Amino acid sequence: MQTLAPLDYAIVALYLIVVVAVALRVTRRSPDADELFLAGRTLGWGVIGLSLFASNISSTTLVGLPGAAWAHGISVANYEWMAALVLIVSLLFVVPLFVGRRIATVPELLERRFDARLRKYLSAVSVVLGIFLDAAGSLYAGSLVLQLFFPDLSLTASVASIALFAGLYTAAGGLRAVAYTDVLQALVLLVGSATLAVIVFGEFDYSWTRVVASVPADKLSLLRPLDDPALPWLGTLVGLPILGFYYWTMNQYVAQRLLGARDIKAASYGALFAAGLKLLPLFFMVLPGVMAISLLPDLDTPDRVFPTLVATYAPAGLAGLILAGLIAAIMSSVDSALNSSSTLLTLDFVQPRYPHLDVQAQARLGRIFTLVLVGVAALWAPAIADFPGLFAYLQQGFAYAASPLVAVFVIGLASRRVGATAAFYGTAAGHLCSVAGFAAAQAGWIDLHFTLVAGVLVAVTSAAIFALQYFIKTAPDAGQCASVNRSTLPRVPDGARWGSYTLIGITLAIVLLFR
Repeated sequence: MQTLAPLDYAIVALYLIVVVAVALRVTRRSPDADELFLAGRTLGWGVIGLSLFASNISSTTLVGLPGAAWAHGISVANYEWMAALVLIVSLLFVVPLFVGRRIATVPELLERRFDARLRKYLSAVSVVLGIFLDAAGSLYAGSLVLQLFFPDLSLTASVASIALFAGLYTAAGGLRAVAYTDVLQALVLLVGSATLAVIVFGEFDYSWTRVVASVPADKLSLLRPLDDPALPWLGTLVGLPILGFYYWTMNQYVAQRLLGARDIKAASYGALFAAGLKLLPLFFMVLPGVMAISLLPDLDTPDRVFPTLVATYAPAGLAGLILAGLIAAIMSSVDSALNSSSTLLTLDFVQPRYPHLDVQAQARLGRIFTLVLVGVAALWAPAIADFPGLFAYLQQGFAYAASPLVAVFVIGLASRRVGATAAFYGTAAGHLCSVAGFAAAQAGWIDLHFTLVAGVLVAVTSAAIFALQYFIKTAPDAGQCASVNRSTLPRVPDGARWGSYTLIGITLAIVLLFR
């Protein structure tokens, strides 16, 4: 257990006061639906980039990345640099659609390309993933940290405390409160995680040679053999782009910041900024986890690595800063998942059925959904303790559930020959295969890494869609095809394009350095 000094408590209290002050400041607007869900479409690139980073670098990441690195090595950082590349792809090819078509939710784009069935389908699955994976996972990871510093707190009590705080300010302020508190949280996250990384590296006298000598060589390689149980190289090249594309492009939880951008310039540079920040977790979170292999060899579970590093090596003052960073990570993930899920339920299900519902009523409904959903996430979070590890719980869940959605989204944007019926039933067929594959894997009948499962499911879903289209022979009408016509879309700024190419080069250099 880490004993907090008065200075630590002061830092944590100051952070919470500032978060509340920021949330209260932006809630004075008494937000209507557009303000609650999209911040009035006024977000600038800096807010977008930091908010994207903070929402992704959640407590699940702070706990999960070092734990996975401790157990399997730095190959877990492939999720991070691949995210940078996926964000660049989204910047160049998808962000112009988001801004140019002025959609409010990502599923709305599928409705314009296909029909309302696909919109509701994607929206429903996104809500389930957002609450049971993103929000519940963050609540669970946060509870592990709080219990380390406050051991008298039970798992249920710590989860309830986090859920109540995040749920109230998210319901009150909407996306603007989420985004602007995320800016603060991103800065605290960066300072806190960087500080801990420097402290842990100091245990090796700041000598990379000593680090290399103290851990097995295979733990310091990004690209692992095909039979690697953690992340084979083929899974990195096939599965991670699929999972990353869903998370960074299709997931309302993340894409809502881009949808709330004031213009194409803000959205483009915001995505580029976030992509650059995604290269930092290798150094701030993953490598400290690898160093913990020699520092903390006797831990019973990977999920204890980061909290134990904090408890063991952070002195007074710094422990409070890092704890504030952890609380920031918890809040940024929970508030993002709640706001995006309430947005989907309100705009994709309620508003189409009751089109005359005024914006104030939509806002009230969104707040109610937020409070209900945080309750559901809080009830489910303690059950995650029964799974083998937090990071595996999250990634396997996304692999089985999201891969068929990626297939239909990409096909919808890339092909004008596929109609709505083939797309809908082909996606459903892909999810039936997901359920069957998951059951077979749990029964031990198949042993295929989940990143490879993602590739298989995309292939199966795509084949089902095109096969159904061949037999049904109904193509989309001209209006549906026009919804993805790029000739009328805003152009990505040249500076963002050249910045993307530069960042691709930096990313490849990092991969080669740690290959």
